Amino acid sequence: MNISTKGRYGLRAVLDLAVNATERPVSLSSIAARQQISEGYLEQLMASMKRAGIVTSSRGAQGGYSLARAPHDIRVGEVFRALEGPLALASCISEANTDNCSRVDVCGSAFIWKEVQDAISAVLDKYSIGDLLDKEMGPCGGEQ
Repeated sequence: MNISTKGRYGLRAVLDLAVNATERPVSLSSIAARQQISEGYLEQLMASMKRAGIVTSSRGAQGGYSLARAPHDIRVGEVFRALEGPLALASCISEANTDNCSRVDVCGSAFIWKEVQDAISAVLDKYSIGDLLDKEMGPCGGEQ
């Protein structure tokens, strides 16, 4: 099982916004350069995260992107769901699936997939962008 580049790159971009937060929005080109992500691809990711209320954008010479909320108020799971959609380890237990599989009563493995999915979801929702920022900056404020 792999997490796609959408989730990984999107998380990097949001963390970059948190690290480089100033009085002004952060330009897409500066995020792309620092994170070594195609500007076009990054633009697609930011559009999805804007729709999800994770980032905001402003136009103009001083325009760019900012976090829509404080870093500690944005969960890692939100970022992944905005970019990847509902967590779906198996289609019969997808977060988006409100109807149970017709085999749920006779399926001997569904409970395992559900438990694994719930564990992944719990870890993603446990941590905020602020938690990642704290880890990245370290006890010395980012100095190594």
